[in-house]
Amino acid sequence: MSAPNPPAPRARSGSRRDEAARLAVLHAADDLLVEHGFGALTVEAIARRAGVAKQTIYRWWPSKTEILLDTLIEDSDKRLPVPTDGTTVESIRAYLRGFARFVTRDPAGKVLLALLAQAQHDPGMARTFHRRYLDPRRGLEREMLARAVEAGTVAPRLGPDATIDALVGPIAYRALTGASIPRGLVDTLVEDLLRPASD
Repeated sequence: MSAPNPPAPRARSGSRRDEAARLAVLHAADDLLVEHGFGALTVEAIARRAGVAKQTIYRWWPSKTEILLDTLIEDSDKRLPVPTDGTTVESIRAYLRGFARFVTRDPAGKVLLALLAQAQHDPGMARTFHRRYLDPRRGLEREMLARAVEAGTVAPRLGPDATIDALVGPIAYRALTGASIPRGLVDTLVEDLLRPASD
């Protein structure tokens, strides 16, 4: 008589994230940041708003900055994608206009600004921020610019990284200081820095 088949092993939940709870935490974090600012944001408040235990959050994220970083990565991918093909001066212009809307109107843009500010005071967080968000996005932006240069649609006055800094820097600075972003700013940056080849 053959031995009965052993029962299939049960899936262990352990620290595996429940997707609904994960999303609730991410949404709670960016909502509370917008409502109260970075300094007043706590893991306890995020847990209350999300309806999860504080211990659950700490199993998944070591700090509130890591929660915000996950929120930023997820929302940026959806709401501020970097163009990946057929790059022209107009698609770069549209990306920069989208960036201006992102940092002035989108809750995830407020997260970006908060993390940029926090990175100035926390070297460890700054390294993580660069590794997980800033550097990958910069790589995509550099590729975007390189495709436009190769296609002959732009002729930047500066090198790739300096060009990207000069394009996004004024927009980010005005958002960080709470200033409005004039409608013509993006056009001026594009025309002066990219020097479209058609001109």
